Amino acid sequence: MTLLDHKNAAAPPRPTPPTPPTGIAAWLRDLGLGIRFAAGGGREGWVRTVLTAVGVGLGVALLLTAASAPHLLQERSARSQDRAESVVPGGPDAQAEKSDTSVLRVNAETEYRGRTVDGWLMRAEGTRPVVPPGVARFPGADEMVVSPALKELLDSSEGSLLRERLPYRITGTIADSGLVSPGDLVYYAGSDTLTPANGGHRIAGYGDPGEGEEMPPVLIVLIIIICVVLLVPVAIFIVTAVRFGGDRRDRRLAALRLVGTDIRMTRRIAAGEAVFGALLGLLTGVVLFLVGRRFVGHIEMWNVSVFPSDLVPDLRLTALVLVAVPLTAMLVTLAAMRSVVIEPLGVMRNGRSRRRRFWWRLLMPVAGLAVLGMTGKVDEFSPVNPYPIAGGAVLVLVGLALLLPWLVEACVNRLHGGPVPWQLATRRLQLSSGAASRAVSGITVAVAGAVALQMMFAAVGDEFNTMTGQDPSRAQFYTFSEKVTAEAATRTIKEFKATKGVEAVIGKVEVYVTRPGKYAEGDVQPTTSLIVGDCGTLRELARIDSCEDGDTFVVHPRNDKKMSDWVDQTARKGKEVEISDAPGGKAMRWTLPADSPTVVARHDPLGEDSWGIMATTGAIDPSTLPGATTQSQIRVDESVKDVAEYVRNTAARLDPAMRVGSLKSVARDEKYASVQRGLQVGATATLLLIAAAMLVAQLEQLRERKRLLSVLVAFGTRRSTLGWSVLWQTAVPVVIGLTVAVAGGLGLGATLIAMLDKKVTDWWLFLPMTGAGAALILLVTLVSLPPLWRMMRPDGLRTE
Repeated sequence: MTLLDHKNAAAPPRPTPPTPPTGIAAWLRDLGLGIRFAAGGGREGWVRTVLTAVGVGLGVALLLTAASAPHLLQERSARSQDRAESVVPGGPDAQAEKSDTSVLRVNAETEYRGRTVDGWLMRAEGTRPVVPPGVARFPGADEMVVSPALKELLDSSEGSLLRERLPYRITGTIADSGLVSPGDLVYYAGSDTLTPANGGHRIAGYGDPGEGEEMPPVLIVLIIIICVVLLVPVAIFIVTAVRFGGDRRDRRLAALRLVGTDIRMTRRIAAGEAVFGALLGLLTGVVLFLVGRRFVGHIEMWNVSVFPSDLVPDLRLTALVLVAVPLTAMLVTLAAMRSVVIEPLGVMRNGRSRRRRFWWRLLMPVAGLAVLGMTGKVDEFSPVNPYPIAGGAVLVLVGLALLLPWLVEACVNRLHGGPVPWQLATRRLQLSSGAASRAVSGITVAVAGAVALQMMFAAVGDEFNTMTGQDPSRAQFYTFSEKVTAEAATRTIKEFKATKGVEAVIGKVEVYVTRPGKYAEGDVQPTTSLIVGDCGTLRELARIDSCEDGDTFVVHPRNDKKMSDWVDQTARKGKEVEISDAPGGKAMRWTLPADSPTVVARHDPLGEDSWGIMATTGAIDPSTLPGATTQSQIRVDESVKDVAEYVRNTAARLDPAMRVGSLKSVARDEKYASVQRGLQVGATATLLLIAAAMLVAQLEQLRERKRLLSVLVAFGTRRSTLGWSVLWQTAVPVVIGLTVAVAGGLGLGATLIAMLDKKVTDWWLFLPMTGAGAALILLVTLVSLPPLWRMMRPDGLRTE
């Protein structure tokens, strides 16, 4: 055997190198490496990860809150139905039969400083009366059970005037099961004088299983757009948050290229880092949601509050959030890495050599408008398909966010010269405008959506606002009571006139009168009204020249000869009329004086006409009229503080069940008003999120430039110069973003209004929204100045 053969025989076999994983295995390996690098990247890595987690967590918390909306609305509706009286066959006016469990009650709702106080006077008719939900014991006479919020208000100095109106002894509080929300002001008071004759309505139980009225299609479209407008900025901010700290991350990835990773592996590692931050953000968002839910019952916004138990996210929507957030983080990072060339010796960004393309960015909002345009008209007879409306609006708003970076880059590249702060700002934007564009994209989308919504509300508002015909200049309040005591009209006027801040009172007692006699079956018995009041009241109701106590009048309606003839068939001068509280009930007769003049009715402050017989209190005693009602209209001095509460307190003393209302020239539909309140609450929450998000983004950008700022200060740059440069660097993208928001919002709003077959009523509604957006940006910039001063210290030059 030769020496060569011996060497070959002695050499051990060379090991085969392991085959690197491919496909899904390679993806999992690289994503895992990215997560390990993010978790073990030292202080700098953890700062970036925490910023991402905070940003994503804020968005996730709001998304989980939005996912709780279906359960929240369902629970509130169920409690509201449980609190309503059970339906009795025979119509809404039908009453239950008297029994050992039946209850007489009358609505005693009131209002206190702009807030509604729901209340009922109740009287048990047996030994086992039914109790409302949430009430442990039926209240006795002059006792009441109240909601916790009402008890807190009554016990405070702010509720002193309301305490005068509700002089009952508090014997308990209403449990959550009997309240729609924790801020509800509700009471149930016991009465030993309530009868069917003075307004008591008999009920046998609680719980109305009937379905509510369907929502008008116009309001459905408004709700869809509100959801899109409130949630799209949240999604955009989450996308922005996962890109925090991109510059430092890219430099770390260049080091990985130096040790042998290829470009695909590098991108997947970067995606793994983003996924780690997104997962921490999910955890942060869940924690924020759970912690915030514990305190949400103590928060009231626009008179709206919720129980913590109502905030239960829908499982399907929650699963979608949990999957979409990390997936979005990975996809966004991979897409962002396509514009960055990471080599072993450094990072090169495709800036001027690879301009952003315009056509596909414009295509998305145009496609959204086209989808909305092809959806067709929305009318009250056809069901609303929410998907194309929501999809079209999302395309428009997301398209505006994608269009913003191109516009910012195109504009800043044309900016030259100017003061030093301006040059520093524009040069920074020319080098890297993407971060600045992303920082203001959320506010751009929010303002665009808000402009479109305001245009829609203005265009459809007339459909839900009704002209009442009331004249608030002649009277501001009206009252109605079914309780008539001795000298009811004169006492009502006297009490209200003595009320602080009251200037004039129109008080009347009204009853229906018929022409006496026998009538064949099927004949209509002539009927008209008898109104009793003083001369001042009668002059407000009819065109009367001369009036003295004891006078009577026959009043004809204006320009209605047929109805005037009908009045004359009952009001025969010198003849009797019959007054009764019900067919076959107690009746009395009264003779209309033969010398009663005939006059014409005039509009009262409520915008209504009264006709028939009018008599002063000297002509007939109002306390003798069976089945009469007392009404008054009151003019006040609105400069007197709490004058409305003084009027309502007087009404409660006269009759606890007296209804008091405000005269309004325009009445707003309650469903429309509730949608507006929902928009106000959602917009407030979204703006708070955007403000917090922009602050986090601003701090992240300042942290990225900490060393550069320290170098500039070390070379003698004044701090004020750097402060102004930061302000200009924020202001330029903001101006461009608000311009995009106005144009996009006007286009989206006009398209939606055309889809509703309405017309644009105001093109200038964008001014307040753009002002609010600019103010928000300015506030965030000012708040970020203190951290800016700290980052200018010389220790920022230290490095490892």
